[in-house]
Amino acid sequence: MRLLISWALFSAAAAAAELPYFAVLSDDPGAWPPILSSIGLQPQPAGRARVFVARAGAAASVEWVGRVEGGATLILEGESSLAELFGFRPTKQMVRVTSVADVHQPNLGIVWEKALDLPLFTVPEGARVFARERWSAAPLIAGLRKGAGAVLWVAMAPGEGGYERFPYILPALRDLGLEPPFRSARLWAFFDSAYRSRVDLEYFAPRWRKAGIAALHVAAWHFYESDPQNDAWLAQLIRICHREGILVYAWLELPHVSERFWAEHPEWREKTAALQDAHLDWRKLMNLTNRNCFHAVAAGVGELVRRFDWDGVNLAELYFESLEGISNPSRFTPMNDDVRAAFRSVKGFDPLELFSNRADPASRQTFLDFRAGLVRGMQEEWLGVLESSRRTKPNLDLVLTHVDDRLDSGMRDAVGADAAGVLPLLDRHAFTFLIEDPATVWHLGPKRYRALSDRYQALTGRREKLAIDLNIVERYQNVYPTKQQTGTELLQLVHEASQRFPRVALYFESSLFPVDWDLLSSAAATVSRVERLGQGITVDSLAGVALPWKGGATVDGQAWPVRDESFLWLPPGLHSVQPAAEISGLRLLRLNGDLKTARFLNAGGIEFSYQNSSRAIATFDRPLARIEIDGVGQAISFAGPASVLLPRGQHVITAFAE
Repeated sequence: MRLLISWALFSAAAAAAELPYFAVLSDDPGAWPPILSSIGLQPQPAGRARVFVARAGAAASVEWVGRVEGGATLILEGESSLAELFGFRPTKQMVRVTSVADVHQPNLGIVWEKALDLPLFTVPEGARVFARERWSAAPLIAGLRKGAGAVLWVAMAPGEGGYERFPYILPALRDLGLEPPFRSARLWAFFDSAYRSRVDLEYFAPRWRKAGIAALHVAAWHFYESDPQNDAWLAQLIRICHREGILVYAWLELPHVSERFWAEHPEWREKTAALQDAHLDWRKLMNLTNRNCFHAVAAGVGELVRRFDWDGVNLAELYFESLEGISNPSRFTPMNDDVRAAFRSVKGFDPLELFSNRADPASRQTFLDFRAGLVRGMQEEWLGVLESSRRTKPNLDLVLTHVDDRLDSGMRDAVGADAAGVLPLLDRHAFTFLIEDPATVWHLGPKRYRALSDRYQALTGRREKLAIDLNIVERYQNVYPTKQQTGTELLQLVHEASQRFPRVALYFESSLFPVDWDLLSSAAATVSRVERLGQGITVDSLAGVALPWKGGATVDGQAWPVRDESFLWLPPGLHSVQPAAEISGLRLLRLNGDLKTARFLNAGGIEFSYQNSSRAIATFDRPLARIEIDGVGQAISFAGPASVLLPRGQHVITAFAE
């Protein structure tokens, strides 16, 4: 594509125009900046831009034909003489638009909150129509390639947030040849094999890697009890993911243990305030406050961790049900005998009375506070259980997924989750605190991650241990234009979250629409500045990125070994990249870890340093013959023909090819 080719060739005459800059040719830019910024394009004055947005009413100028043919991308909004110059002309016929069909997800319902009457437009011969009014088939988004550039026309402004009317503007631009400028490989994704029972792992694992997935969090309750067929399948999944440079975590959903454990131990089942077994939604909850139950589950979890080559464990949603809180006794937990006895011994009454003769607010709050304390104690106890696994698996990473109770403060009383009480555990335990969006705020826009970040950073100085979990599922609220986050809305969510948190997780892998996979890694890239520097460029990134590149390069004046045939990977911070003669030595194609430094060695090998909370996976361009870790020769732990597993922590690696 044009951006990639021009960056590789470094045409000095076109240098200013080739950078990933855009300009909105209007005093009112509307929602175009957040749309285009979500995949890494950056706003600049028109004289430096390569992507241009001409809003409704833009005046025609024949100069634009030459600019587009020379490689510019021009986005036309609505009706204007400039749009007519390129063949997008309104007729006198009007069309009422309420529903949209888009070629990128043709069966998806795209519904506008408010119907609008728009002119029926004709489009130029050869234009590709990407979106139409569902019933009349009137064109709403169309585009065409013209010379080295492209024109994209949309029937009207995309909405206040940039996604209220046309979710798939960015995929349409990509179809017309606009490639995002940067890539990231830091996303996590949740994976439930129940939704992928017949997946071709050889197909999906490379797809996950290309989408920027660094780790897959696999629903481990399906494998709690050993089964030869299931165990072989999971071992194969882990092996293929490791070969592709993807880490694999055991995702636990305690107090749900497994279907069989529930069936075999009715005596340990959690109880609701209606004194019914706590089978709530899909989870079947066990009473982990019971010491016999706790020890049995702890032994089972320990065996599960030992049985597979996990890179980490995610202790997710270890609190009580339900979102309706104490107002719904049929879903309210915990009301097992052990908790009731413990509360009675401290407060002098049975918490079941809260639903009869002691339903006053003060009494209820007393139990809700006690309940939140129980949750915190359970979470610390289970972190200790999992940390004990590090005696035999020292590279095991730990994650605690915890529903947010800062934006929705009612979550503490609803489920017992209290972030302020749990975050101090970061000072005593090595884990990542993964904040889960509660369902009550799924309808809010991308800017909520700024507020979330501010509130959690105020609770802890350990920003590097915070992460955010985005729930990409159908929402129960009235939301427009789609029930599930997709297209521009999803990309803005990922981009905003990646700027605010060191790690972003997606729930869950199988819920994402196919159209959304291609742009995820670009949305997750966090580049604050890019500038031309002679024949090269400078890039300032928050977490390290890949940029399109062909051939040899220096980074900060030193020959750089971390690149494949299409991309060059940079560590976090400000770096200068210049074209250079190709060096035939060993190359590091990619690293699933936080790259710090890298250099070629005179003996034909390379040296690089990294830091990671779990094992890291390094993928080279050829098999290794020898490796040193912190100056000491080590046996090579192969994850594939040219992929190597490296220890957690901060290390310096010296590697030599066969």
